Amino acid sequence: MSKLALLGGEKSVQGNIPADLFKWPIITEEDEAAVLEVLRRAGMSGTDVTEKFEKEFAEWNDTKYAIGAANGTMALQGAMYACKLGVGDELICPSKTYWASAIQAFNLGATVVFADIDPYSLCISPKDLERCIGPRTKAIMAVHYLGHPCDMDPILEIANKYGIKVIEDISHAQGGMYKGRKLGTIGYVGAMSLMSGKSFATGEMGMVVTNDKEAHDRALAYMHYDRNTSKNISTDYLLPYLGMPLGGMKGRVNQTCAAMGRVQLKYYDERTTEIRKAMNYFWDLLEDVPGILPHRTNEAKGTTMGGWYAAHGIYKPEELEGLSVQKFCEAVSAEGFGTWPGGNYPLHKHAIFQTFDAMNTGKPTRVAFAERDVRELDKDLPVCEGIKIYSIPWFKKYMPEYIEMHANAFKKVAENYKDLLDSDPNRDKDVISGRWHFYAHHKDDN
Repeated sequence: MSKLALLGGEKSVQGNIPADLFKWPIITEEDEAAVLEVLRRAGMSGTDVTEKFEKEFAEWNDTKYAIGAANGTMALQGAMYACKLGVGDELICPSKTYWASAIQAFNLGATVVFADIDPYSLCISPKDLERCIGPRTKAIMAVHYLGHPCDMDPILEIANKYGIKVIEDISHAQGGMYKGRKLGTIGYVGAMSLMSGKSFATGEMGMVVTNDKEAHDRALAYMHYDRNTSKNISTDYLLPYLGMPLGGMKGRVNQTCAAMGRVQLKYYDERTTEIRKAMNYFWDLLEDVPGILPHRTNEAKGTTMGGWYAAHGIYKPEELEGLSVQKFCEAVSAEGFGTWPGGNYPLHKHAIFQTFDAMNTGKPTRVAFAERDVRELDKDLPVCEGIKIYSIPWFKKYMPEYIEMHANAFKKVAENYKDLLDSDPNRDKDVISGRWHFYAHHKDDN
């Protein structure tokens, strides 16, 4: 192939790229009209639109119940409360995920035990779960990371063996399937973000889904004071506490978001089907290219990646003579598509999970109420610390010509890697790269 753009060659991605190839969410006059209807009648703080959206979302997601929340962080905390996570209890969570999968456990007096991930799915490894289980383990957070479903069957087998609840974090994978089952229907309770950057985008919102009435009642009563009523709650031991939020939280949804969500739901399956077609075509073009491994599912087996949020690939430096993922991404970016290495930093590396005293108890909150020092388990997370990944284009439209351009950028760099070896300061070095989040660069992110 031609000379690398980083070394003076022509770029792989050239010309005017159609705006709708990457534009997301897709906002139409129908979305605008739904939002304006709420605004014009000052219905932002009501619940009528939200309750309609919940009913429609539950039906679409194949669950009995869906509960809207102000954001995904609140939804995940509500799911933790639904599992009765409390003081001294432990939540097992993969270390390589966004902080909102775990940190709210502190608000309940609980702690987090970090598990390793599978090197191909990038999701929590079922093989590492039993190492993490202790006398106070209450729940497992199964994060469907970067859209890839967790391997739920062995996770549930272990959870059932020890009497542990499973929470599905579906923030990256709304509408995804695991062996023909909708994500969110497999564990005890599911929760997700529906903020404007997600594949299911409503503006700023979260959702809790479950088939269990007690889980529904606990999550609803925890987050919603105005809906903690006898009309909605029937779990006996919760009835004396009607009228106020059990967690002192206000999780009510701004109904402009619920209104947008109702419209987005109408078209979500159609739009994400096209996304999956485009993303799979991209990876088909790169099949067997050395150094880069697809992060995707085998859809023929009924496991799919929903809207393929925050799409990434897996990097194999040993196939490119130790070329660092940092140099690889620099060269791909020079080809005309900006890519960055790393995904989320491993959470156990952040001081908030090691030394921060959030509760002013005189010792780190992570161990303030725990029966054991769970930080000791952080020493055995080799995949979380060693995995190399990089961002790839998140196509929203199936446009073969432009998908091929972008695939060629990655292929060109991989096939000309030898030209980069002498100028790579990180070659054969184990440099952990990434960010604490997926948004604008900050000086402390890399």
